[in-house]
Amino acid sequence: MNLSRPKINALLALALFTFAFLAAEFRFDVNVGLLAGAERVVIAQGLILGASVLGFIGYAPLLGLAQRKGHSLAAVNAAGVPIVIVGLTQIQFPTAPLALEILGCVAFLGLGLLGAAAHHTFATAFQDDSKLATGAGAAYAAGILMQFAVNLLNCGGIAELIVLGSATIAISVLSVVPQKAAESSNPTINPFVESSHALAKQACWSIALVMILACLFSTLDNVVTLSNAHGTIAVQTWPRLFLAASGLAAGIIFDLAERRYMGLVMLGIAVLSTISILAVEAGADPNLGLVVFYLSSGFFVTFFTATFTQLAPRMHTPALWAGMGRAANNVCAFTTSGISLALVTSGNVAIIMIGALMLLVAASVAFVAAGLFRLPQTEQEREREQLAEEALAAPTIEEQRQAFIANHTLTPREVDVLMAVTQDERPLKQIADELGISMRMVQRHLSSIYQKTDTQTRAGLTKAFPSA
Repeated sequence: MNLSRPKINALLALALFTFAFLAAEFRFDVNVGLLAGAERVVIAQGLILGASVLGFIGYAPLLGLAQRKGHSLAAVNAAGVPIVIVGLTQIQFPTAPLALEILGCVAFLGLGLLGAAAHHTFATAFQDDSKLATGAGAAYAAGILMQFAVNLLNCGGIAELIVLGSATIAISVLSVVPQKAAESSNPTINPFVESSHALAKQACWSIALVMILACLFSTLDNVVTLSNAHGTIAVQTWPRLFLAASGLAAGIIFDLAERRYMGLVMLGIAVLSTISILAVEAGADPNLGLVVFYLSSGFFVTFFTATFTQLAPRMHTPALWAGMGRAANNVCAFTTSGISLALVTSGNVAIIMIGALMLLVAASVAFVAAGLFRLPQTEQEREREQLAEEALAAPTIEEQRQAFIANHTLTPREVDVLMAVTQDERPLKQIADELGISMRMVQRHLSSIYQKTDTQTRAGLTKAFPSA
């Protein structure tokens, strides 16, 4: 991977966002549980994830408004920092359940804004890069490792607030897209925009796919969470390292053969997750579900990050679409996590199994509809297609000849002479007889043609005049 300065900044911004988001979410969940009870955690977590979605979706309109007002991208990013820090302060030092939930939503609204900026920066820096998925996986793995280190050091209170605040400021500073790239959100000047029904269909089905997969993995998550709650397994130790490794491995695997098999690999992971849900519900060791969950999570996050960051530059509003994968995932977590948890805790194994299978079928349909099973073209195929398109777009010989005549302002009779003398090597006397004019008139027209076309001989004129 050729790591230029913009790419390094983009990787750091995305990694720091992953760290800040997950660390803040973890601390929020812990404190809500302490203040309001474990039953409130799922609802409160849904609220903050919903607030983050507003931030992700609201970033592009905010960016457009700022550009119209003449403000820089850095100013837009900086506006999200105080919002996050105010909310993080309450998350670290909660005063009451209601205040914690309200200011927690404020913090995650700001994190959504900064997350959209980080994804936009990544999409711009890695545009058309063959290692885009590897970069997404590496950034995710780095963020997970940062969170693991903070948990290992048992940071909390003012120390963790300083760390998260510093990470938030760093995201704002690093997430700076060059002005020219930022303005490409205007479809009239974006050279990468491919406005088409097919592209819009692909984008919409990709959102649906992410949401379906999020539901599937949420179900597996709840199975693991219940086992964790009963003391069977612990999710704060070694599984975090496995999660980081799976994210990095996913990026490397996805990038094989120019991401030709990314969709197939992700479908395989979905199938594996479904089998895991069925197995654990049937009485298998919960550690099986844990391993598959963390494997799936790393692949899933890398998948939706790579899918939408490679799609974004081709859309009318890249700043909106770059982070749409994370937004779609959070929407699903916000809307369905409670339903999924209630289903899992109900103990109705048959319904859980049927639901998991239905989600897998829906995911397969969405994979096909999003075009993720149509393998991307190889380099040679793209070259052949480009040559064919250039041949179709090139002007015909007749069009080239008409342009030659118009560019050199030839008269109708000069055109007759030009066509005759460049057709073959017939003598001028024969051409004069065919045109019904004198030999001297042919020579006069030919001299005028030489002068207008900046040629000196009949051979030079024949070479300059387009021919089949």
